[in-house]
Amino acid sequence: MKPQDYPPQEPVSDFARDYNQYVLEKAVQIGGAEENYGPDPYQSVLYFPAPDPDGNVFIMIHGGGWTSGYKEWMAFMAPVFNQDGIGFVSIGYRLAPTHVFPAGLDDSMSGLKWVYDNIEKLNGDRSRLFISGHSAGGHQTSLMAVRRDWQEAYGLPPDIVRGCLPVSGVFDFREGSGLSMRPRFLGPSGNEEAASPICNIQGTPPPFFLSWGSRDFPHLITQAQKMEQALQDAGGETATLELEDCDHLQANLACGDPDGPWAGRVMEWIRGH
Repeated sequence: MKPQDYPPQEPVSDFARDYNQYVLEKAVQIGGAEENYGPDPYQSVLYFPAPDPDGNVFIMIHGGGWTSGYKEWMAFMAPVFNQDGIGFVSIGYRLAPTHVFPAGLDDSMSGLKWVYDNIEKLNGDRSRLFISGHSAGGHQTSLMAVRRDWQEAYGLPPDIVRGCLPVSGVFDFREGSGLSMRPRFLGPSGNEEAASPICNIQGTPPPFFLSWGSRDFPHLITQAQKMEQALQDAGGETATLELEDCDHLQANLACGDPDGPWAGRVMEWIRGH
């Protein structure tokens, strides 16, 4: 879909204007197939089967402060995974302020359910699903990964997430988390803890690979380091990567560089899990 085909959303910030233009132009060049998992146009997936599949599937959820963004934003990453035999999926979700927590999270779960039920379209293996997201998407994938109380309702196995790889994710919305303002997607007061992945680690978490930029928002670097410790305290396995000289958006763009440090480390990490 093109941006004009979606219901209106809030405009991207000045900080993200060039990023938005670049990733949407790349999406047009790369293509992909799309399907809906719900009635809203945002409730859709964009997917890219690997020409020579190895069974692994990498699922990505876009950022945008929970108020903007499109599944097409993440298409630029697909070639990196496809050329290595890994299927790639980008999940869209409904946005705030029209839809508040847990609407976007529910959509992410439904998108993952679509991948599980349609795994043959990706020539993938249901036991080899890795989830990732940038910024707001990193928040949603991390919350999905650490919780164990939603999978049964969606007809999914409790270990559906083989590994979680948030990029510049948000893990804590409580007071003192470093956020300059309360995100509007949280809706009514009282959702801060329920929406925070660091507060919802249930049992032993799946393996995590956490990334951020060396020039990222400082509070997100601190949050990632605290999340790493919380995951380890719960018995989880973690790996981290700081992307040198990358700000918040450049950290995401680095994920599409086949010769960069992120892609090489991630491919090796996926195959080791």
